[in-house]
Amino acid sequence: MTGIVRGSLVLLASALLAPVYASEPSTVTVSGWVIDSACAYKKGLEKPIGVACAKECAKNGSPLVILREDGTIFLPIDGKTPSASQNPKLLPYAGERVTVTGKAYERNGSHALVIEKVSR
Repeated sequence: MTGIVRGSLVLLASALLAPVYASEPSTVTVSGWVIDSACAYKKGLEKPIGVACAKECAKNGSPLVILREDGTIFLPIDGKTPSASQNPKLLPYAGERVTVTGKAYERNGSHALVIEKVSR
């Protein structure tokens, strides 16, 4: 195999594998609604139906997410391994509008957020 062909194959492999990896995290501040993921996806809500509904869904195991006004959904994730649910951090704010600061990750159009601070 010539050096040119070998170099081309390495470049091609790098280009094909690049989209598989998640982005490097950046610190962001996100404002939006704390809503359960099922309602955010299945019902296409722009905000929670109510505090009690969001809390009940979360208590039943539905992951809470941050729904920004532009429709972007941020899935809260743990910054540690093994990972743990982030519902306990967000449950006091379920159904409410919040501002969250943390490390944001993006992969293939999905958004995740390691929460550092939550405020009303």
